[in-house]
Amino acid sequence: MVSKISDVSKEAVSRRRLAALRNRLSQVMASWTEKDYHSFLMFFVRMLPAFFDAERCTIFIIELGTEKICSMYGTGIEGRRIEPPREGSIVGEVITSGRGVVANDLDQRPGYHVQADELTDFATRTMVCAPIENLTAVGVAGAIQILNKKNEQGFDDADLHLLEEISRYLTTFIESIILNQEILRLSRQLKTEMSELDRHLLQRTMLIAESNAMREIIALVSEISNSPVNVLLQGENGTGKELMARLIHELSDRRDKPFVAVNCTAIPENLLESEFFGFEKGAFTGADKTTIGRFEAAEGGTLFLDEIAELPLSQQPKFLRVLEEGEGSRLGSSTVIPYDFRVICASNKDLEEEKEQGRFREDLYFRLFSIDINIPPLRERPDDILPMATSFLAEINRQFKKSVPGFSPEVLTLFEQYVWPGNVRQLKREIERLVALTENGKIIQPEKCSAQLRSFQAAEASGMPDEKSMRIRSLPEAVQKLEIALIQKALVETRGNKSQAAKILKITRQGLLKKMKRYKLG
Repeated sequence: MVSKISDVSKEAVSRRRLAALRNRLSQVMASWTEKDYHSFLMFFVRMLPAFFDAERCTIFIIELGTEKICSMYGTGIEGRRIEPPREGSIVGEVITSGRGVVANDLDQRPGYHVQADELTDFATRTMVCAPIENLTAVGVAGAIQILNKKNEQGFDDADLHLLEEISRYLTTFIESIILNQEILRLSRQLKTEMSELDRHLLQRTMLIAESNAMREIIALVSEISNSPVNVLLQGENGTGKELMARLIHELSDRRDKPFVAVNCTAIPENLLESEFFGFEKGAFTGADKTTIGRFEAAEGGTLFLDEIAELPLSQQPKFLRVLEEGEGSRLGSSTVIPYDFRVICASNKDLEEEKEQGRFREDLYFRLFSIDINIPPLRERPDDILPMATSFLAEINRQFKKSVPGFSPEVLTLFEQYVWPGNVRQLKREIERLVALTENGKIIQPEKCSAQLRSFQAAEASGMPDEKSMRIRSLPEAVQKLEIALIQKALVETRGNKSQAAKILKITRQGLLKKMKRYKLG
């Protein structure tokens, strides 16, 4: 009788301790991070064997999406994964039935615990196991087991009831971690899917190559992408050098590694070394934490150096050493770090001319790249303008959540005639403007175009295009265009009277008729 009262008193004390712990935890849980939840559960795994006067504790969960049971935390299983089956294991039985189990004869009967013992160099004799409820759905999320009661009697129903109560307290913490892991899994999956989508969009946009010049470039890019060769991209601002660099990266076997883009003009000269090499905490004033540099960040992937011609001469020898040795050190450290990345550079200046003028080191020039690709400006590849405009229209419609179906013939003609000094970047910006200003379901009209394009259109109509926006043409082409404009203007002024129009143009009527026939002017 005294023994039973003593047992009841001990259980009452245990419950009061658990209640106090629960109340305390409820006050601080709101500010906890996932790391706090992990630390708390590890504490319970270490504490519960002593609490039950037993040897080991393990927490199992059901992996979301697989229904597989696996060990989450446990004493004596560090670095090993225990996966009890649904049938043939006590944990599987508890999770399937939702009811706790006490087993005090496991050293005398077969089961999965024998295999688990071989994995963990342990001998299971007795066990109490309780289910962990699922807060976000009906059923069980996992189980918690205590192994090998130290007294000879083994576990009893009082141990099971106490473990079931503890399990209810742990449910919130375990569920938080499970949900966090699922969120991270879905986030990684979404990121992968979005990366694939971005990759397809990038390739689709860049592979718009109706012009012979771009077809040759795309063929070269496809050929060199999987080789480790370094590349220099040259061309005017806005021609898509960074997009081409990304395309080379995405078509290469480094596509799953980082693409690190650096604009050499955006970093002050005195910060270039720390930016690229990184630094240790305390290396200089303001270095309050260790920071990796761009060379380390690009490990296994591609380092894209935009506007490489702007790299100061004082810093160029350090870049040369990195390219030759494939290694470097953070500021404030003597530890040598090996680098593994592919270099793609870009410049809107003629890098060879910069070398000849002494503004770029010759040794770095010859070490920096093996293949150079010159991306022509948009005005030199007019065949690409309309396909690219159509692709941008579809992309921007998705971004803006609009449904602008297309361009009027006047806008398409204007796009083909305009010189596009800002190249692909300007074309995309123009279409963003047009989609934003055009109602859903309406065709884009020329009056919605920017002032630059409307000014060019007006100048073209007058027969005197602005020199700054006039496309470079052959002399016969320019003469033909001017003749057509002057004839049309003369016919408008004379209301179609060809004799009067010929007098204005100071040519014979027969000569006017020949030109009109040649130019198919009616």
